[in-house]
Amino acid sequence: MRNLKLIIEYDGTNYLGWQIQRQGPTIQGLIEEKLRFITNEEIHLIGSGRTDAGVHAIAQVANFKTNTSIDTNSLKRALNSLLPKDILIKKVEEAEEDFHARKHSKSKVYEYRILNKENPSVFLRQYSWHIPQRLNLVEMMRATEMLIGEHDFSSFRSSGSFTKTSVRRIIRAEWKRSQSGILRFEIEANGFLRQMVRAIVGTLVEVGRGRIDVQGFREILESKNRQKAGSTAPAHGLFLKEVKY
Repeated sequence: MRNLKLIIEYDGTNYLGWQIQRQGPTIQGLIEEKLRFITNEEIHLIGSGRTDAGVHAIAQVANFKTNTSIDTNSLKRALNSLLPKDILIKKVEEAEEDFHARKHSKSKVYEYRILNKENPSVFLRQYSWHIPQRLNLVEMMRATEMLIGEHDFSSFRSSGSFTKTSVRRIIRAEWKRSQSGILRFEIEANGFLRQMVRAIVGTLVEVGRGRIDVQGFREILESKNRQKAGSTAPAHGLFLKEVKY
């Protein structure tokens, strides 16, 4: 029995997220379908974590067990020939027998993109949140510093999220602005709650708009109350950038 590891890139626009759903297309479901066709085996694909409907991935990680003798390069080519153009298998490699894409991940890196300029973009409309009014990046960065470390992130937790604890450790979080007007928010943590990154971004945008000050952001974090935070940023601006092991 082999344990194979996949590195996957996908545009989440047309999918209901990573995890298989009762109805509608998902990334996991589609890749499993193609793997079953290639290997003639019942395949269970384990992802490093879920991404919601409309969220993208630059390097999602998954693994599966198989008895197939197909070499990794041939399997990658076969998968990519069958998958739609918005899903790409970037790498297939042999993994240790006990490797588990979710349980063994040490941290994940997400990136959120905001197009912060007057005019929207035809080409970026599915990959960034367009905000025409200029945001105060200095104040947003000051508020972002409060996220570093271990905190209870209940204030940025989806109401449909059921986990044993809302405590997570943020390793780093930072903003960068490009000359083209794109703001990139990159955040790394040992784990994320459902829609946590999008809720954080939505609240930080309120700081950038001047509706919440830095002290107010601190109070929201400490309140552990989702109703006090800002709205959830749109899914199409979010990318799973990296999974670290």
